[in-house]
Amino acid sequence: MPGNTSKTCPPELKVRAVRMVVEVRGEHDSEWAAMTKVAQLLGVTTPETVREWVRQAQVDECTGPGTTTDDSAELKRLKRENAELRRANPTTPEYERLD
Repeated sequence: MPGNTSKTCPPELKVRAVRMVVEVRGEHDSEWAAMTKVAQLLGVTTPETVREWVRQAQVDECTGPGTTTDDSAELKRLKRENAELRRANPTTPEYERLD
């Protein structure tokens, strides 16, 4: 399942992969080469997965652009709550909704 690694990979593996990329980066010509090596060492199917983990870790540490994991979870929760409220109050005319 592409894009759904959070349900198949334990968080400890992600943390370890990110840490390993940082540790071995100096031994490689590029960050991608370091990610490829880490993916091979840990048995991760593709280095792209490791790259996504590294980028998300950078966002969560406020060292990279994007939406943090906590913010993303909160946004998802609020969207779910909004959908539930709309189902509970279906009589509100479309033009009165604020979104």
